[in-house]
Amino acid sequence: MASRFSGALQLTNLDDFITPSQECIKPVEIQKNKTQVGSKIKIEDDGSYTELFETGPSTKLQKVEITLADCLACSGCITSAESVLVSQQSQEELEKVFKEKLEKQKNNEGDAKFIVVSLSVQPILSLAERYKLSPTQTALKLANFFKSMGADMVLDMTVAEDLALIESAKEFVERFKASKDSKNQLPMLASSCPGWVCYAEKTHGNFILPYISVTKSPQQIMGSLVKYHLANVKGLNPESLYHITLMPCYDKKLEASREDFYNKLRETRDVDCVITAVELEQMLSGQGKSLQDFDDGGLDKPFSSKEQENSGILLGHQGSGSGGYADFIFHYAAKNLFQEHNAKLEFKTLRNPDFLEASLEINNESVLRFAIANGFRNIQNLVQKLKRGKCSYHYVEVMACPTGCLNGGAQVRSEQGTQPRELALKLESEYQKLPTSDPEKNAAVHTLYKIWLEGENSDKAEAYLHTQYHEVQKLNAAVSIKW
Repeated sequence: MASRFSGALQLTNLDDFITPSQECIKPVEIQKNKTQVGSKIKIEDDGSYTELFETGPSTKLQKVEITLADCLACSGCITSAESVLVSQQSQEELEKVFKEKLEKQKNNEGDAKFIVVSLSVQPILSLAERYKLSPTQTALKLANFFKSMGADMVLDMTVAEDLALIESAKEFVERFKASKDSKNQLPMLASSCPGWVCYAEKTHGNFILPYISVTKSPQQIMGSLVKYHLANVKGLNPESLYHITLMPCYDKKLEASREDFYNKLRETRDVDCVITAVELEQMLSGQGKSLQDFDDGGLDKPFSSKEQENSGILLGHQGSGSGGYADFIFHYAAKNLFQEHNAKLEFKTLRNPDFLEASLEINNESVLRFAIANGFRNIQNLVQKLKRGKCSYHYVEVMACPTGCLNGGAQVRSEQGTQPRELALKLESEYQKLPTSDPEKNAAVHTLYKIWLEGENSDKAEAYLHTQYHEVQKLNAAVSIKW
């Protein structure tokens, strides 16, 4: 079955927007009728349009479609070079890699790729809802599914998520202390959402980039961990290991394709292929199977201690279903900046349910102001506040999708007509029921800092856990000219 990513752009159930402009117009060839006879347009009961002529037969009009190729042409969101990289992130490419591996094993060829799959919690919850399974059952059946296709290891991403939270919290504390000397230190804006980062780089460039956290997303930290630690433990070269991640949105494909995450010396990417929940559903459907058809497998835990292996198969974090960034950083900052070890965090809804704020009050003074801004409507308002110098927040958890990552663009939609927001809230409820990981108490994290990264403030930690962003100049392509 063809990937949904390569089909017509689907604009359904939108509850968010980016202000349209003349630059986003597809130039089309208008088919003019050679006759001088007038015509009328009739709207049929099924919503289709028919052109009625005074003489001659009527003609059913084709609907206008905006394809991914059309969007790529304007370079406003994705460049044509990026589209080539994204094509390497398809389910067809994934199936091809698995097929090649199985053929090489069958022929006793020794150069088959060692395949590692990393599972993110958000698509697991989406698939659990789709197949009426518990999150833990879903994770175990996914492990069996991928191993049946040829995967050597299937991992959960808790340790990468914990590393991302700790590094983000440390970065915030450093920025807060330095903010007295530089106005561009705060607010610190989360960087784990590639849709938001892509928008920032291509729309607001160097104005907004200094505010964005330089800590890598969990996906890319997992990529570094797999390619440059696990590979070494297994006695493999990074380029001989093929790393797949299961993610909740298509933008993660763009993130994995960034040049910053490509090792030119080794000629390998930290993440070779990103597969999404909806694509995995299509893979199963293409095989005529349901996830329920698979027995429970086992998740590999190469970075966990014996105690952690038995503490819970699937873990979440306190706070939002997008990873709990605002929650963890708030408590970390309260403790390390103001010695408040039991700070109470209560988010209040402002103008809409996707914009929340909370503060830490000490002696009737607000010393920390945090916010969560989901969706481009709120992102645009946030950017405008920054430009006017009216933003009073110290940290903002920013996600491009309304209600956050659990409502990612590649999550499986309900077959029963449930609205995306309602489904996301249901998944949020399931996320809050998961056992939670405490990054500061995760023994595996401390071990990795010591053994792999050679210390929390080492050059290795800087290289493997941090990244950088770049302003992207708009191309003066003919398609973007305002006629």
